[in-house]
Amino acid sequence: MSKKNKPDSRGFVFSTDPSFRFEEEESQPQETLPPAQQNLRVKLETKHRAGKTVTLIDGFTGTDEDAEKLGKQLKNVCGTGGSVKGNEIIVQGDQRDKVLQYLLKNGYIKTKKSG
Repeated sequence: MSKKNKPDSRGFVFSTDPSFRFEEEESQPQETLPPAQQNLRVKLETKHRAGKTVTLIDGFTGTDEDAEKLGKQLKNVCGTGGSVKGNEIIVQGDQRDKVLQYLLKNGYIKTKKSG
């Protein structure tokens, strides 16, 4: 049985108006930036993971599908598991070198030229 007035993210719970309906928030799909414009940060983290080490790729800007695709490619390159949550890609273990090599090879990170 469905409730007439379901709570929403803004905290509305109940209305005495029988014709009251929550207005749906319109979220525009976020476009994925090209690899050269991504601002990715690769770091090692052990906090809140029961002492397990993970490589965290943070700062991906784009759709969830594209984040999942990049996460899957990184996990395949590293040969480990992981997950994608929001704009964070988590790869199990200390895989910073492999992740950086992949991101450099595919244009996500530019090398700084000295001179």
